[in-house]
Amino acid sequence: MTKIQPKQKIKKRKVTFSVNSPDAEKVILMGDFNQWNPQKHPMKKDKNGMWVKGVIIPTGVYEYKFLIDGQWTEDPQSSLICPNCFGTYNNVLALTV
Repeated sequence: MTKIQPKQKIKKRKVTFSVNSPDAEKVILMGDFNQWNPQKHPMKKDKNGMWVKGVIIPTGVYEYKFLIDGQWTEDPQSSLICPNCFGTYNNVLALTV
């Protein structure tokens, strides 16, 4: 008889991304965690010009960038980067339990 293993709960964490861009009209958070989909995580601007978005994602390692008024922008608050296939860099987020 085969023993059935219980489902393991996938651990998720809330991460708040932010970028200061007071003159921007539109900022989108894009990365591996949302399949680089521009519809998934539009950001909201606060009264100080800081764009913010909180997302709940499973633990793991992800690449991401901001799309600010149609221009790809690295996260100036993150020093973890890796080269991408376009000859530029993506930021890296490593979420642990």
